[in-house]
Amino acid sequence: MTTVLLVRHGRTTANDAGVLAGWTEGVSLDPTGEAQVRALAGRLAPVPLSAVVTSPLQRCRETTELLLAGRDVPVRPDDRVGEVRYGEWSGQELKKLAKEPLWKVVQSHPSAMTFPGEGGESLRAMADRAVDAVRDWNERLGGDRGDAVYAVVSHGDVVKAVLADALGMHLDQFQRLVVDPGSVSIVSYTPLRPFVLRVNDVGGDLSFLAPRKGTRRRRKPPASEASLGGGLGSADSA
Repeated sequence: MTTVLLVRHGRTTANDAGVLAGWTEGVSLDPTGEAQVRALAGRLAPVPLSAVVTSPLQRCRETTELLLAGRDVPVRPDDRVGEVRYGEWSGQELKKLAKEPLWKVVQSHPSAMTFPGEGGESLRAMADRAVDAVRDWNERLGGDRGDAVYAVVSHGDVVKAVLADALGMHLDQFQRLVVDPGSVSIVSYTPLRPFVLRVNDVGGDLSFLAPRKGTRRRRKPPASEASLGGGLGSADSA
């Protein structure tokens, strides 16, 4: 069972200004964003990470550096978990974009949305590349046992697309998900199905991800099976 921590970068100067940053470089974490990531780093301190796969954009690189401060964990940049390529919408204010006719498509029918202008990407293409990246890294890092915990540091829409896939949701429903800056969402992938353990977690105890030693463990069902009746909960039965 391979477990993926989907981390959205901390709050940025563009988030604070209400600007759609896209692939714009030079967008940094603001002080609030840095504090968000340091708090998450503290919660992840006991969790052994096989690697961190990161979007190449500055705000994700900064998040990764803060997340791994004092830790020796391999970092793997991957364009496939980079931000949506928003074309001519990049760098514009969200309140202005909300008046565009295509805004309704983004909200109600995102699978049909291709962002206008040179280099504009469809949300469907973004979802495909992001899900492919996670599945690929599951195989690379999981090894023969398929047993690893790693993080993907990425962007809001990208994390939502991966979660939608894990939940079996059509991309047109992914706007129902909320992924805040500095949050972590957790998906465990088994041979049969993914299990979504956390969504948009900004303060929960994550120590259940660390291996436990010297304690008697309850019998658990095979990793691909769901617990009838809901079970003890992921933290208690880990």
